[in-house]
Amino acid sequence: MRGRFITIEGTEGVGKTTNIEYIKQWLDTNHISFVSTREPGGTPLAEEIRELLLANREEKVCSKAELLMMFAGRAQHIDQVIEPQLAAGNWVLCDRFTDATYAYQGAGREMGNELIASLETMVHASMRPDLTLVLDVPVELGLERAGKRSEPDRFELEKTDFFNRVRNAYLSMAEQNPQRYKIIDASKTLEFVQQQIAYTLNNFLTTDHNG
Repeated sequence: MRGRFITIEGTEGVGKTTNIEYIKQWLDTNHISFVSTREPGGTPLAEEIRELLLANREEKVCSKAELLMMFAGRAQHIDQVIEPQLAAGNWVLCDRFTDATYAYQGAGREMGNELIASLETMVHASMRPDLTLVLDVPVELGLERAGKRSEPDRFELEKTDFFNRVRNAYLSMAEQNPQRYKIIDASKTLEFVQQQIAYTLNNFLTTDHNG
């Protein structure tokens, strides 16, 4: 029995880290074996690529170079972690995946979707997440939260317009494919956010077992 692939998406400051910890507890409670990973990253090589991608630098990073680095890390991640774990029957919980590329590079950088779609096909063929939770907050609130955490990385230094394009891309993807994407209103209290997540995961588990 192949494992299930769950991804967590959202703009800056939506609370992914806290809520991923909650999802790990939910998986444990339901006796589901899983691995938790992230993008960019997830393997030693892909983590090195992450450092290249996030580092603040004087040199302007070409959007295509950024995109290709994303997919280089992703190719390694799928080959070394995601695909072997799913094939072994384990669930994979991933902090961001290719939807983030459509949102950040496709919409945020205004590259469009065509090139991303062709790279997606090349790098992971027909494999797609089984469930994607989109943690959603208004951009201003997210940036305010993110600003309290740490020094901003190269992406977090972008302007509000950039993040509004990213957020709108996520909402648009969710609207087009409500079977896979579930929007979680992350502007509410943590307790309410986690109630939404538990409800969504319980539904998914029930449907998955029945299906």
